[in-house]
Amino acid sequence: MTVPGRRSSTFSRLLRHGFTDPSGAERLLDVPELAELRGDSVLLDGLGATADPDLALRGLVRLVEAQPDAERQTFTTTLLAAKPFRDRLLGVLGASEALGDHLARHPRDWESLVTYEAADLHPGVAEFERGLAEAVDAVSLRVAYRRCLLAIAARDVCGTTDVAEAAAELADLATATLRAALAIARTAAPADAALCRLSVIAMGKCGGHELNYVSDVDVIFVAEPTDGTDAADEGKALQAATRLASHLMRICSETNIEGTIWPVDANLRPEGRNGPLVRTLSSHLAYYQRWAKTWEFQALLKARAVAGDPELGAQYIDAVSPLVWQAAERENFVPDVQKMRRRVVDNIPVAQVDRELKLGPGGLRDVEFAVQLLQLVHGRSDATLHSGTTLDALAALAAGGYVGRADASQLDESYRFLRAMEHRIQLYRLRRTHLVPEDEADLRRLGRSLGLRTDPVTELNRTWKRHAAVVRRLHEKIFYRPLLDAVAQLAPGEIRLSPKAAGQRLEALGYADPAAALRHLEALASGVSRKAAIQRTLLPVLLGWFADSADPDAGLLGFRKVSDALGKTPWYLRLLRDEGAAAENLARVLSAGRLAPDLLLRAPEAVALLGDPEGLKPRGREHLEQEVLAAVGRADDAEQAVAAARGVRRRELFRTAAADLIGSYGTEDSPREPDPGALVDRVGEAVTDLNAATIAGALRAAVRAEWGEELPTRFAVIGVGRFGGHELGYGSDADVLFVHEPREGVDEQEAARAANRVVAEMRRLLQLPTTDPPLLIDADLRPEGKSGPLVRTLKAYAAYYHRWSLVWESQALLRAAPMAGDAELGARFIELVDPLRYPAEGLGEDAIREIRRLKARMESERLPRGADPTLHAKLGRGGLSDVEWTVQLLQMRHGWAEPGLRTTRTREALAAAHAAGLIPTEEAQTLDEAWVLATRVRNAVMLVRGRAGDTFPSGPRELAAVGRYLGYETGHVGEMVDDYRRITRRARAVVEEYFYGA
Repeated sequence: MTVPGRRSSTFSRLLRHGFTDPSGAERLLDVPELAELRGDSVLLDGLGATADPDLALRGLVRLVEAQPDAERQTFTTTLLAAKPFRDRLLGVLGASEALGDHLARHPRDWESLVTYEAADLHPGVAEFERGLAEAVDAVSLRVAYRRCLLAIAARDVCGTTDVAEAAAELADLATATLRAALAIARTAAPADAALCRLSVIAMGKCGGHELNYVSDVDVIFVAEPTDGTDAADEGKALQAATRLASHLMRICSETNIEGTIWPVDANLRPEGRNGPLVRTLSSHLAYYQRWAKTWEFQALLKARAVAGDPELGAQYIDAVSPLVWQAAERENFVPDVQKMRRRVVDNIPVAQVDRELKLGPGGLRDVEFAVQLLQLVHGRSDATLHSGTTLDALAALAAGGYVGRADASQLDESYRFLRAMEHRIQLYRLRRTHLVPEDEADLRRLGRSLGLRTDPVTELNRTWKRHAAVVRRLHEKIFYRPLLDAVAQLAPGEIRLSPKAAGQRLEALGYADPAAALRHLEALASGVSRKAAIQRTLLPVLLGWFADSADPDAGLLGFRKVSDALGKTPWYLRLLRDEGAAAENLARVLSAGRLAPDLLLRAPEAVALLGDPEGLKPRGREHLEQEVLAAVGRADDAEQAVAAARGVRRRELFRTAAADLIGSYGTEDSPREPDPGALVDRVGEAVTDLNAATIAGALRAAVRAEWGEELPTRFAVIGVGRFGGHELGYGSDADVLFVHEPREGVDEQEAARAANRVVAEMRRLLQLPTTDPPLLIDADLRPEGKSGPLVRTLKAYAAYYHRWSLVWESQALLRAAPMAGDAELGARFIELVDPLRYPAEGLGEDAIREIRRLKARMESERLPRGADPTLHAKLGRGGLSDVEWTVQLLQMRHGWAEPGLRTTRTREALAAAHAAGLIPTEEAQTLDEAWVLATRVRNAVMLVRGRAGDTFPSGPRELAAVGRYLGYETGHVGEMVDDYRRITRRARAVVEEYFYGA
């Protein structure tokens, strides 16, 4: 029985030695089996030096209790007398609950930790093969594997080996295990073994000599008939090899009473899990030469023959290696690389992103991916880079000048720390995971295992975040910064990337003209000025963002032009350097197409909008009109006035286009807009508002130039078509009707002349050749079309509509809305046309047939010759015209009875028709989806090409840029076109039913 004073003293000692449960530890120390150890201070010191003294003590008690009575004395004596053994054993017990369980099940295995011969410090495959030699089945192989793993873990936790050496030992143990498993499989099926030569190729971390404690072991199997076997028996040989390979996989992967060794994963083979498990060498080569994707060659960087027929394995490696180093020359190299880069973080569950050591931002994959990418690019001409081991390859990249020495050193340090974290997390329960634990006790044990003893949890989190930040920064930097080193002035003695290597890297990033890109970089970053220094800081990240686009060359060229225009402005570079969102937003805008950069380059100071959190929000009609009218009022003449109004329009078009592009692509700070319909609505509303404000300004300028403040006649501009529907796109004209009403005492002919003169002047002013985009006013939807008067009085409209109006004119008035001029006159015009567009009791059958006839005629006559009717966004199958005419027919038939249908907006009217039960949910959603998609296609074409279009571009870069805008990753334009055809085909089926009554 322990006396109170002694108990208190022991309790304090336990606390000082790092025990978190001193009471429990005291009870364990009192068990009879530890009688000889209880009072020995070296034991307590040894336990206190472990990652988790409580866990180590529990494991030790279990191990002592499991010893046979006759051998317990030998164990305890050795434990107290041999410090190296004590440190190794307690170190393992304090870091790994799973290995403690193994020792409790196999209590004699402690003997493997007693002696340390010189050769055992860094054992190779041969030593591990000797350790596995007696295994005859899956169970005994598992036990022998764990015994070898115990020795690796002991060297690791005691610091005898560093993290890279431990990973190499784990890969060597995996190699020995694969060989042992294949031997067991061959012994079980000698007939199969006689028929074939089978080689096992290690991939991934095993192939790269950098395996984790718990990881899938990726392999590829290659086989040939045995020498002397008839070629006709190749099929039998492959069947035999497949049985052997399958048996090997079962031995390693299946769970038995000792658990599982590790899963053997053969999914990196040609065609993945859908392809044959085993192929001949010629079959492998045929696949790689014809069908393989870029990521498969990236995976082959680490290929290494590890088991089976060594000659066949060497032949395989010799045959595929040249293909690996030609991968950067493949046609789809850039899109594939970009896709892989984006998938790194995208596939992580949101709740786990902040705890992901492997895939998260600043994680292990960032290092591995950057290193492998540089190897693929520069390894074509530099064989020193041909290593499958990440840290060895990083050192070779630094030695060759492809990565700065300081950057490589920092990246090496951070990678080692993150891998050590991963190793210790997995070692605890020998489970495959890359997540940093959340439990305080787990974090404490992890921190202590890494040598952080003062405040393990706080120190661990701080150190981990610091290394992750270093990795993230250098991941972005090492691929791009040496490009600048190729053109910038460097410190004496610093190794620089050669212009040829820089050009190769730019080509790999997707730059079509690397020589021009290097010239741009030289112009931006050369010299010792503060401006050049800031550019050298900005460009590594900007180059990455440009490379993510469909046209990196355009992005870099645009950035140079903007920088040339604003480079001497003190706020410009400071904005990009200090406001992360501004730089990324600018990169996205400049590389997305022609329209937004053209608008920006006409007034580069608009860059400031990209750094303001409120800068990309559209401004309302009232605000815009106030600004435009104020600018018009300050101008000296009409041309200056409208130039000011068009300048406001240009700036607002840029604001709208930039917000649209950033919302469509997403940025690090602002994810992609999840609702394409919301983007379409915002663009339509914003462009409509700014065009209406511009027209209001032109009207004011035209009136002031000749009549002062008041026109002899009241005058209103009525928007129709997309203008009246608030659905304008970037390339849309402004469809209008002009209405006037003579003021009291003014002759009607004088009023008509004044109205016509003001219209002519407005149109002239808005189309003057300037650097600003013109605003075209189209009045062809007026009564009698182009043959009718350009301007009519309200009475004349009333008379015409009462006597002569055709059904198509009533349909055109569905989207009529006042846009500028006399608001009261505009409102009276709307009152006039309401009975025509929403006829009482709806349309008669004759009118319905006429609308259908007109639509059918338009489909046959107006589609451009040679245009694909399945891809024409306006007039094609299921396009804008189909959806709009269907919705408008519902409005004209039911608008008199359903107030919700009395709107100029297509989507609002469709939603109202659905709410009124006129069209079912699925059909309404189908029409809405098609209308939104077709509208976005037209907007995308204008943004990308800088001119309006109704069909997908034919050029691959422009088509890819449209795809990016629509949410498709590079390399998926075929999928985009297929989706468009599918969605519009479904919409056309709805049109057939609800418009044509089929």
